[in-house]
Amino acid sequence: MHKPHRGTIFVEDAKVLAHEAFAGEQHILRVQAPRCAEKAQPGSFAHLQCDPMLPMRRPLSIMRTDPRVGWVEFLYKAVGEGTRLLSRRKVGETLSVMGPIGKPFQPHGDRPLTLLLGGGVGIPPMVFLASSLRSNPIYQPLVIMGSEVPFPFKPRPSEILVPGMPEGVIATMPLLEDWGVPCRLTSGAGFPGCHEGYVTDLARLWLDTLSEEKRRQVEIFACGPHPMLAACARLAEQYRIPCQVSLEEFMACAVGGCAGCVVEVKTDQGPAMKRVCVDGPVFDAKTVF
Repeated sequence: MHKPHRGTIFVEDAKVLAHEAFAGEQHILRVQAPRCAEKAQPGSFAHLQCDPMLPMRRPLSIMRTDPRVGWVEFLYKAVGEGTRLLSRRKVGETLSVMGPIGKPFQPHGDRPLTLLLGGGVGIPPMVFLASSLRSNPIYQPLVIMGSEVPFPFKPRPSEILVPGMPEGVIATMPLLEDWGVPCRLTSGAGFPGCHEGYVTDLARLWLDTLSEEKRRQVEIFACGPHPMLAACARLAEQYRIPCQVSLEEFMACAVGGCAGCVVEVKTDQGPAMKRVCVDGPVFDAKTVF
């Protein structure tokens, strides 16, 4: 039986090229992993060795790649032993990277208005997806990011007009602004220029300004904490919009062998258990919420 993920996952000794710390225990790590960089797609993740003395790897979503020069970039939060050890790795050191792993997001050309919702450490896949969509003139991405801690970048006022956005909601991610991708930020922490509330609150306000015809061109893509994804699924169901979500689960092997990351998924044949690592991490929202 053919396994679609076989022959596409590589193990590389990756040199740390850059490692920057931000408020809220957030870190951006860039490593030289050319085979992973070549094959990664938006929604892919990699399984990283955090420290030579720690056997268990940690799964991290891929935020950006440059296949031409072979680097892969990750945004992560140091929340446990593994990621805290990872946060101590220095430029010039080498760590083992296994990837890319997982089924990616699948945009559909008949839904060119792509709404990307990222919360916290769910931001990286949205950046990767925005990078991919901007190279295809069919798509018109809009990215909404949320965080309750300072963003891992310095927000700046956007010069890209987004019809339907509340007055004063102007903060954006500079990288996306430079790419020409519209982006707005949300938070409950009162950050300047951000919408006060959740990503789904701002998404709802924007969707309400669209005509029925325009809404039929929208597709939602989301990654973030479980409650946020559940809210995204409800929003999509209410507006009858297809929605793809990238799930985050604890993983051991990350290649489908241990079945430690299974979730229940609705199928035409009834409930089924699927592995987030290789059957996902991207799923149709209505099948998992």
